[in-house]
Amino acid sequence: MTSLNSVQDKHRLKNIAACASVCTAIALTLIKAGAAYVTGSLSVLSSMADSLADVISSLVTLIAVTYADKPLTCDHRYGYGKAEAVSALVQAAFISGSACFILYDAAYRLHSPVLLTNTAVGIWVMLISLVLTSVLIVFQKYIIKRINSQAIEADNKHYIIDLAANLTVLLSLLSVKYWHWAWIDMAAAVAIAVYLMITAWKIAHRALEEITDKEIDAPTKAAVLKAVGEVEGVKGYHDFRSRLSGNRLFIEIHLEFDGALSLYETHRLSDAAEDKIIALYPHAQILIHQDPYGIEEKRLDNDIAGPCEL
Repeated sequence: MTSLNSVQDKHRLKNIAACASVCTAIALTLIKAGAAYVTGSLSVLSSMADSLADVISSLVTLIAVTYADKPLTCDHRYGYGKAEAVSALVQAAFISGSACFILYDAAYRLHSPVLLTNTAVGIWVMLISLVLTSVLIVFQKYIIKRINSQAIEADNKHYIIDLAANLTVLLSLLSVKYWHWAWIDMAAAVAIAVYLMITAWKIAHRALEEITDKEIDAPTKAAVLKAVGEVEGVKGYHDFRSRLSGNRLFIEIHLEFDGALSLYETHRLSDAAEDKIIALYPHAQILIHQDPYGIEEKRLDNDIAGPCEL
């Protein structure tokens, strides 16, 4: 019963975080759109385009975290966890699109400069944006500490960049207002666009690693193997492989036992190994195959190209 409540709580927290992200993105888009219209600032416009992309990507995140937590079904026995990785890819696409839009507008304004007006309005809007974004980031960090959600984490990283971008826009508007450095506005917009492209690549890279079933990280793998090695009667292991799907960790491993042990005994020892892994990673799903120690057979380990860490 405790486990079920824990899963429900995590699902609820992810949905709250996703809804907060959508609401914040909508609010920021509206106020920045107004400021961009009044001031004519490219940096404010670029920030508005980023917030508009946030609205769409946050909606995708909301849908993804809801879909990813669906229970296992006959057709999806590994669950729907990779929906979060797909949502991260969609976010990366929207972030890249925003960056391209900003760069295009910057190139256009090199030929057709736009006079900035009412910079005080833009300054106040960016200050409000900084406060709203900061509150959302802190809230998302709190959620991420309690749950492991790639979609929420990707969203959080993007809003951290938004915070830096908003600060950059604010500084550019102050430069225009007090020192009349109009070129700062365009430079800030280009800097934001480049930063967005780098971020999009990082988000997409991590999502693709999960979609293509990359092995778990070395510390996690070492912890799993250490737990297995602590079970008395386990003489060795081979053909270890793993993958992540949302919150779920999937582990497959062949354990080696004394060939004289009964099937019942090796099954008991395998259960003990599984319990130790579950104690470390409660949401892990584990498949253990028992083999007699020292047997010669075709192994996955022999088919892997290149050296492995463990």
